[in-house]
Amino acid sequence: MNRFDPPPSRFDATELGLQATCRKHASFPKPAATVVRMVKLLHKLTVDHGNELLRAHGLSYPEYNVLMMIDASPDGALNPSLIADAAGEKSANVTRLTNQLVDKGLIARQPSAHDRRMSLLRLTAQGEALIAAFLPDVSDQLLAYTRHLDAGEQAQLQQLMAKLLRGVEDAL
Repeated sequence: MNRFDPPPSRFDATELGLQATCRKHASFPKPAATVVRMVKLLHKLTVDHGNELLRAHGLSYPEYNVLMMIDASPDGALNPSLIADAAGEKSANVTRLTNQLVDKGLIARQPSAHDRRMSLLRLTAQGEALIAAFLPDVSDQLLAYTRHLDAGEQAQLQQLMAKLLRGVEDAL
């Protein structure tokens, strides 16, 4: 490799594997497999990077997601089943995550005014302060991820990803 060659991508080994599969199986849909494998790698890398960044704030990436979902809720409260649905997590995992966040003093449970059997999760003042502390770092990380895409490309990619998501959801 000379100094003008781009650095190797973590996707290179996957690309070689996909090429080998196509040589062995002519009908294998390489473009579709490439897209899905790229999405998988992007997910892994963003979760790994997110965990690394958030560790300095005493959080894991899944805990961050729960905090951000509660923060984004219209009335500032969510029930655990809505979090499980939105995050695509099992209810047992959401229970574990919310217990951790309660233990850290970042969220509080309170009974629902409409249904006493259901609890609602709200950010505490400490949780709101933590979000304010990590949000600049998270924003910088997100901007770094998309730095090679202009605004139009980001909008186009979002539309394409929405179509891919619809295809995956339709296939279930």
